[in-house]
Amino acid sequence: MSLRSALRWAAEDRAAEMLERLEELVSCESPPGSAPHLRACADLLSGWGRAVLGREPRRIVRDGVPHLLWPAAEQRVLLLGHFDTVWPAGTIERWPFAVDGGVATGPGVCDMKSGIVQMLTALALLEDTSHVGVLLTGDEESGSVTSRPLIEAEARRSGAVLVCEPSTPSGELKVARKGGSAYRLVVHGRASHAGVEPHAGVNATVEVAHQILAVRELAAAARGTSVTPTALSSGTTSNTVPERAVLAIDVRSWTGAELDRVDRMIRRSAPRLPEARLSLEGGVNRYPLTEDMARGLLAAAREAAKELGLEPPGGAHAAGASDANFTGALGVPTLDGLGGVGGGAHARSEYVDVRRMPERAALLAGLVGRLVRTPLRKARTP
Repeated sequence: MSLRSALRWAAEDRAAEMLERLEELVSCESPPGSAPHLRACADLLSGWGRAVLGREPRRIVRDGVPHLLWPAAEQRVLLLGHFDTVWPAGTIERWPFAVDGGVATGPGVCDMKSGIVQMLTALALLEDTSHVGVLLTGDEESGSVTSRPLIEAEARRSGAVLVCEPSTPSGELKVARKGGSAYRLVVHGRASHAGVEPHAGVNATVEVAHQILAVRELAAAARGTSVTPTALSSGTTSNTVPERAVLAIDVRSWTGAELDRVDRMIRRSAPRLPEARLSLEGGVNRYPLTEDMARGLLAAAREAAKELGLEPPGGAHAAGASDANFTGALGVPTLDGLGGVGGGAHARSEYVDVRRMPERAALLAGLVGRLVRTPLRKARTP
C-alpha cells in the first residue's frame, strides 16, 4: 500500500472523531453578526487548528467579527472557509444536530461546518503543513464585508486556493460560480393625507411599483442573468400617501460583462412620476468564478482521487456565489466544493452525508500534498 493511498484508511480511522467534532461545531451556534457567538466558535476552532498545524492563529477582528488566519511563510496552498451560518441564535434548541442512517442534519451542518471538520482532518493527515495557509472567516453569509480584503491579500500570496464549501449532492466539485450584485433603490416621494388630498402627494409605493417592473426587464434568461426584486418596504400608516420606499435588488450572472451591463442600466433608472426622486446604493459584489481558474486544480483532484482508489469527482457549475469568486477574480487558481457532500443549504432540509466525510478529507489531503510538491502557476495577477 502506497503512503498516499494510506491516507484514505487513516481518514477512515478518524470517522468517529469527525462525527463528534461535527456535532460539537454545529452545536456551537455562529449566527451572522452576533459577536459573542462568533467569538465562541472562533475559540473552539482556534484550539483545533492549533493542534493540527502546530502554530497559533492570528485572530483578526474587524467591526466585531473575528477571523482566524494561520499563514504560511511560503504559501503554496490556501485553505479557505467560513464558520458563520445563516441561522439565528436559538435554532439549535428547536433543531438539534441529529444523525439518521449516515445522514446528519442541523443548522450549518452542510454550509459549511462539515467542510471545516474535513479540512482540519485533512491537515492532521499531512506530514508537512508548513506551506499550507488556512483562513476561516466569520462573515461570509453576510457578504464578506470585513473579510474580503483579508481573503484577497492571502490569495495573492498563494499558489492555489481550495475552498471547503459543500460539494454538490452527488459529490461534484464546483469549478464555476455565478457572480452577484446587490442594490438598494430608495424612492423619495411626498407625503399627504390619503383621504383628504391624495393628489398633493407623490406616492412612493406607486413609483417603486414602476421600478420593480422596469428592473425585471433587465434580466437575460438566455445568458443566465437574473435580476430579482426582493425585499420591499414602503409607507408608514394606511391613511398616508407614502413618501419613501426601499427596494432590494439581487442580480446574478455567469459573466462579468453581464453584471456590468445590468449595473449600467440600473444606474440609468429614472422616476416615472413627476417630482419623484431615486437614489441607488450598492453595485457588483462578486464577479464570477470562471472555469478556467479551476481547470488545472480539478485535474489534480481527479488524479489524487485515482491514487486513493476513489471515483474521480466531476466539475459542476453553481448558481450561488462564495468567497471563491473573490480569489478566482484575482487570477489565482481556485477550486470550490471540497467540503461536505450534502445539500439543502439555508433551509430546514440541510444535510450532509457523514459516511463520505473521511474519503473527502483524504481527497483534500491528497490534493494539498500534490500542490505542495508541484505548485500550479497563477493565470494572472491584477
